Amino acid sequence: MIKNYIPKLMVLVVLCFGNTRDTFCQANISPDSIKNMLVKDWERAREYTQDYMKAMPSDKYSLRATDSVRSFAQQLLHLTQANMFFVSTATGEKSSYSGPDLEKSTSAQTADSVMYYVNMGYDFAINAIKKLNATSLMEPVTLNMGQSFTASRLRWLMKAFEHQTHHRGQTTVYLRLAGVRPPAERLF
Repeated sequence: MIKNYIPKLMVLVVLCFGNTRDTFCQANISPDSIKNMLVKDWERAREYTQDYMKAMPSDKYSLRATDSVRSFAQQLLHLTQANMFFVSTATGEKSSYSGPDLEKSTSAQTADSVMYYVNMGYDFAINAIKKLNATSLMEPVTLNMGQSFTASRLRWLMKAFEHQTHHRGQTTVYLRLAGVRPPAERLF
C-alpha cells in the first residue's frame, strides 16, 4: 500500500515554485515559515543520520557493499562535503570545511572522525539556513562547474536535502550487511 504522505515543504514548493511576487507564493505562506520548515527538516536529518552512525559498529566503518563502491565512512563523508557545498551555494555562507576531498582522506575514515565531520556539516547547513534572509529564498543562484546551473536558493537547499537523503539511504545496505537493523524512519 502506498502511503498518502506528502511533506509540507513539498506542498509549499508546488504552490510557490517559480513565483517571485511580493506575496511570495499564491498560498500566502510567509518566507519565514518556509525557512523554519527547512531548519526543522535539516535538524531532523542530522538526528536521523546520527542514528545511522551510532548503529554501525565502529569497526565496520570501512565496510563496502562491493569492492567498487564507497565504504560506509566514505558515503557519509561524501554526504557531508556535498551538504556544505550545496548549502554554501544556496546561502552564500563560506563552508566550514575547505580541505581536501573528505571521502579520500585516510585520517577521516574512523567512526569518531566521520561523526565529527558529519555533525560539523549538518551544523554548518542548519546555521547557514538560519542566517539566510528568508525573503531571498526565490532568488536565482548560478553555479558554474564547467556548465552553468541556475536555480533558486530554495531549490539548491532542496537539492542538498535530496542528496543527503539519497546517500544516507544507501548506507542502509551497509548496516544490513553488518547484521545491524537500520534505524526507524524519522518523518517528523
